[in-house]
This record gives sequence, structure tokens and C-alpha cells, in this order.
Amino acid sequence: MLVRFTKMHGLGNDFVVLDLVTQRVKINERIVKKLADRHTGIGFDQLLIVEPPTLPDMDFSYRIYNADGSEVEHCGNGARCFAKFVRDKNLVHKNQIRVETAKGIAVLNLREDRQIEVDMGAPVLAPAEVPFNADAEADRYSIDVDGETFTLGVVSMGNPHGVLIVDDVEHAPVETLGPALESHPRFPARANIGFMQVLNRNEVNLRVYERGAGETRACGTGACGAIVAGRLQGLLDNCVTVHLPGGDLEIQWPGKGQSVIMTGPATTVFEGQIFL
Repeated sequence: MLVRFTKMHGLGNDFVVLDLVTQRVKINERIVKKLADRHTGIGFDQLLIVEPPTLPDMDFSYRIYNADGSEVEHCGNGARCFAKFVRDKNLVHKNQIRVETAKGIAVLNLREDRQIEVDMGAPVLAPAEVPFNADAEADRYSIDVDGETFTLGVVSMGNPHGVLIVDDVEHAPVETLGPALESHPRFPARANIGFMQVLNRNEVNLRVYERGAGETRACGTGACGAIVAGRLQGLLDNCVTVHLPGGDLEIQWPGKGQSVIMTGPATTVFEGQIFL
């Protein structure tokens, strides 16, 4: 069957969005990998699925798949693209959208300046809930990789993140240390690994090696997790501009028990149909 799709990106983190409200197709790992192939498919970092809600006070249900076919819990850049998509397709006419995700409810706000604000919920810091193997909760943890010890913050934004503070993101060992930490035994569900350079208390540079996707040009949950880790270590104020390879996000976090608010753009690239 022919399936309609939309290609989008949030700061270069690219997505294919499938509307399964008005069309029907069964998604499995084989189909995800077929669509993700940048040579024989469409190509993306993540596949976003728009479905009808299962709860009466929700607008949609939202599923996310990495390019390797694995399903993940949350994606900040994807959430902004999701909000733009459902408005552009006239699936909803509100400026505030409530969606079900694998890790709870996400609230998406479309602003008049065309920026999209996402309430990402409160970060999870308890190691067992991230999940991360540690005896007790701490602002940072030591972890060994091939005989070398690294220090990182650990947080879940609906998906697990490890955050390292580095002197210079340009020369950070993202390609080697990223995958080593992503699949480290202390992260039983694997993790997204952020490399953060603190420029001042309101500005950072960030690169992220994403679980199941490799390094991407931007990672919304990664930006949120990095700012939470930096705030817990006393390095940052509560409103921070995050410079990613694909562009900038604004992250606000008042402190423990409070929601992280992410603001940034979303862009439609093209639309088409593909035979599945």
C-alpha cells in the first residue's frame, strides 16, 4: 500500500512523521529500518507516529522509533515537529496540545512567534528509575571505560542520559566515548550521552551521541538532561541557551520537582508517498 509521510527536522535532528489517524499501516522493526535507510528509503534519525488517543482528555498518542527499529520513550525535537505536523494537517486547531507518550503526558504549546514550547516534565534523578546502576543518588558519578575513569551526571527525561562536562566540544571524543558509554553495563537500557562545554551560567555548547541513532545534529531531551545535570552541579542558572550543531534551544529548569521547559523551532522539509 502507498503510505503518506512528511519529512521534518528540529535543528537538523531529522524525522519522518506518519499520520496513523487518517491512514492505517502496521509498524514493525523491519518497516522502520526500511524507511530509515538513507540510500534505499527516506532516511531519518527517528520515526514519529501520530495515533488517536486512548485517554479521553488527550489529543493524540505519540510513538517514537529510532533508525535501528528500537522504540524509545521521548524525543524533545520530535515533540516540536509533532506539534507543527498536527496543526499543519488540521488534525487539531488548538495552540496547546496534550499527547500520550510511552513515559506519560507531554504538553506542547505553539507560540505566536512560531517557536514551540514543550513541557518535558520533571527530570527523574533516582538511579534505579533512570535506569543507572548506582548505590545512591548523586549529582555526578564515576564510571570506568577501558581502564579510564570519567565523571558524569545521570538523569532521565523520559529516556536515560549521561552528561560529561568537557573543555571543548569540538575536540570531545564523541565518536569513541559516546558509543562506549551508551552501551555501558551501568546503563541497562543503554543511554544518550551528552558532551557539554559550559561557556557561562546561561550558555553552553552541546553534542549528543543518541542511543540507537549515533551523533545527531540536535537532541531535545539531551539538551534538557544536560541543563539539569549542570544545574545540579551548580554550574548553570535556571534559563540556558544550548548551542547544538543544528542550532539553538532555550531550556528552563527552576529545580528539583519542577518541569523542564524546552523552546525551539520545527521545520517541514517535504512530503511524499512510499510503498510498504
